[in-house]
Amino acid sequence: MKLLVLAADPVGADDVRRALPGADDVSGAEVLVVAPAVNESPVRFWMSDADDAIARAGETAGETAGELRSEGAQARARTGEGEPLMALQDALATFPADRVLVFVREGDAARYREDDIIGEAERRFGVPVTEVTH
Repeated sequence: MKLLVLAADPVGADDVRRALPGADDVSGAEVLVVAPAVNESPVRFWMSDADDAIARAGETAGETAGELRSEGAQARARTGEGEPLMALQDALATFPADRVLVFVREGDAARYREDDIIGEAERRFGVPVTEVTH
């Protein structure tokens, strides 16, 4: 299985397993973890100061990929655009995933549904996309 995990916060292997129907483990899966470089401050966004956001995204992606590797997955990490659909588009251009898991913070779930990010991703990319609130 080729799995794309999009997460703005670190995600554990147990979280990934729970999100995959019928999956007992992630060993052997080829996983690309993409952490969007979300700029939490509107001022930093408007001033194009993305350094902190990129650093946080790198740490998040690395931690998540490391957790998945410890469970036997072939996981790689990378940072992505701050906008989720752009991050998915960029990742899927080089990593043809069979399935996409989008991990959403509890407080951000309404925005993802309001903008229909999950539905739009499935329409655009033709890959099953699952939203996982954590």
